[in-house]
Amino acid sequence: MTKMKKTGWLVGGSALALLAVLAITFLGSGEPAMAGEAYVYKDPSCGCCEGYASYLEAHGYKVKVIAVDDMASVKARYGIPHDMESCHTTVFDGYAVEGHVPIEAVQRMLSERPAIDGIALPRMPAGSPGMPGTKRGPFTVYALSGGESSEYMQV
Repeated sequence: MTKMKKTGWLVGGSALALLAVLAITFLGSGEPAMAGEAYVYKDPSCGCCEGYASYLEAHGYKVKVIAVDDMASVKARYGIPHDMESCHTTVFDGYAVEGHVPIEAVQRMLSERPAIDGIALPRMPAGSPGMPGTKRGPFTVYALSGGESSEYMQV
């Protein structure tokens, strides 16, 4: 009977050790082990949107790229104000992410789950994820809510 208890403890201890190693491996990077899905709506002729999709995939997201001839209807559906528009709209778990938004802002939004429609990095700034060029200072990411925008964070 003592032998069974030791074996049970060793098996249980080994399983616990394995779980600890897995937790450190997948959660220790500061990113979710499974980030989830992202839907990138883009104009069929836009190439930088593919760069943003690759950037999201590199951060653990399963990305589906959807070519749309009428991007204005996508932006209207997700309440993107005209002055916040960029070349593509990505949807993460019901939140709209407009443009080449850095992953830090996306992860913060998905972690905090604020009562907003989404976030945006308007236009297509050089050095933003998926865009060529050099970043020349922090990007201002905006929160979107009810067709209005307000500063969300600097990245």
